[in-house]
Amino acid sequence: QVHLAESGGGLVQPGGSLRLSCVSSGYSLDYNAIGWFRQAPGKEREAVSCISSTDGRIHYADSVKGRFTLSRDNAKNTVYLQMNSLKPEDTAVYYCATDYNYSDCAVDWRYLEIWGQGTLVTVSS
Repeated sequence: QVHLAESGGGLVQPGGSLRLSCVSSGYSLDYNAIGWFRQAPGKEREAVSCISSTDGRIHYADSVKGRFTLSRDNAKNTVYLQMNSLKPEDTAVYYCATDYNYSDCAVDWRYLEIWGQGTLVTVSS
């Protein structure tokens, strides 16, 4: 059974950095697209970044371009989200997600069924 676990969240001041990790157990992520998503209080979940396994392309939401960097380490079955220049509006619970046949970020992520439990990022002074 696939299990995704996020970690690395916490409280950080505006302008600070955090690195989130998403570790998969029970399933190799080598051939999967992996997405990072977030949900702020009172708001809908939104896509933040995604890496396709078909061509290795990485996609970013406009709101995080130039500040966030997604990377993956297949040997560790882990995907990272490096977040720099954090802003208060980045405050949210961050999730990673995938699915068994998910290889292209163009697929509507709302149909993904394998999600981690989330990690809270709070950006505040």
